[in-house]
Amino acid sequence: MTKPTDQSSRNGRHSDGVSANALMRFDRRTFLAAGTAAAALALAPGHLRAAALKPEKEELKFGFIKLTDMAPLAVAKENGYFEDEGLFVTLEAQANWKVLLDRVISGELDGAHMLAGQPLAATIGFGTKAHIITPFSMDLNGNAITVSNEIFAMMKPNIPKDASGKLVHPIKADTLRPAIEKLKADGKSFKMGMVFPVSTHNYELRYWLASGGINPGYYSSGDVSGTVAAEALLSVTPPPQMPSTLEAGTINGYCVGEPWNQAAVFKGIGVPVITDYEIWKNNPEKVFGVTAAFAEKNPNTVLALTKALIRAAMWLDENANANRAKAVDLLSKPEYVGADKAVIANSMTGTFEYEKGDKRSIPDFNVFFRYFATYPYYSDAVWYLTQMRRWGQIGEARDDAWYEATAKSVYRPDIYLSAAKLLIADGKAKKEDFPWETDGYRAPTSEFIDGITYDGRKPNAYIDSLKIGLKGKQKIDGAKVVDG
Repeated sequence: MTKPTDQSSRNGRHSDGVSANALMRFDRRTFLAAGTAAAALALAPGHLRAAALKPEKEELKFGFIKLTDMAPLAVAKENGYFEDEGLFVTLEAQANWKVLLDRVISGELDGAHMLAGQPLAATIGFGTKAHIITPFSMDLNGNAITVSNEIFAMMKPNIPKDASGKLVHPIKADTLRPAIEKLKADGKSFKMGMVFPVSTHNYELRYWLASGGINPGYYSSGDVSGTVAAEALLSVTPPPQMPSTLEAGTINGYCVGEPWNQAAVFKGIGVPVITDYEIWKNNPEKVFGVTAAFAEKNPNTVLALTKALIRAAMWLDENANANRAKAVDLLSKPEYVGADKAVIANSMTGTFEYEKGDKRSIPDFNVFFRYFATYPYYSDAVWYLTQMRRWGQIGEARDDAWYEATAKSVYRPDIYLSAAKLLIADGKAKKEDFPWETDGYRAPTSEFIDGITYDGRKPNAYIDSLKIGLKGKQKIDGAKVVDG
């Protein structure tokens, strides 16, 4: 790891307010050095069983947002996996992502289904300041970008067709240019909804737009709207409200998880033009988050809930998604997602409908376990941090060591692998189900819509390779990008 060079790092504290020592300190101490039953079991021979793992807190309340990727929570509860671990869990839908995060921080919720960027942003102090960790990544993919029928009609002449007359996917963002120029000529702005400033959706939407030469705007200390120098104005809309907001004409499109893209197709009010699988193949999506303080106080509980969630993810993907129809029935219940079964099934069962009637096979649109989906990779965390820096949410340049230290303070594969060892000892999982040899970084990949290679070990080189966005020591001064 490169030694930090800025003055704040030399003083043992980064300028985001995170102590360099603190970033690295909260790791194996709680789980391996405290002599807990969890630590013993993590290294135990196969004959030991989970009965010896006694949770410090048995009655728990977890929060979620009504999206299909909350499925591991619903499955863990309904299939009895939480109870198998001695946990009695209440699941409670939350109004929006901010409320959810605030309630985890306050202790009203013990943990929650979170946007992958939320624990990172909170830990570095962008928005609400709190140290949040994740021992479990909930899924890969699962989002899409939808535009109104009016916008799609302006895009369609610019989209290539194959020999059969079907539109060629993935659809590039440069096909939006005529629509943006038409609205501008009419004195209007092109407006897109996303679910939260540090959501995957925000970064995926920005990535797609920028790959097509459209600037989605910057954040600054004086303007947290994210619209500085923007050609497309992005704003927050809660996921369940996306279709109605589009139908009302308040926004021209949105990026959201399911079932709210397919809902637009069923209602006939919009067209999903691209999935996040096509923007970044097998991209990380949600995580399960708890406060660092909760994890330190309740290490066995965190191991137990991680075990239950891993089992749920396995169930969702096992036998080539054979259980997805059951999952659709479960998610359609009003206490979970509460959408029509047909809408949920449109994506959960391995297909995705773009323009009405254009349903295509995308078996990996929702991935919950395969490809080591549940392992919390440091490189996934680093990617989110690069996007925060790219768009000004991290206002100053940081060295590569800062990205690594921050990722390791939030993403906790040590907890995950301890839970995996327990499941193997229980006979509930196989050794080959988990990436034991990884150092926490995925191999470099260029499976992005623009073909640019991402290497989590070289965040600054990656940031500098992106055509639109802050680079090097650049910062936002007023409405301009200036050299630092």
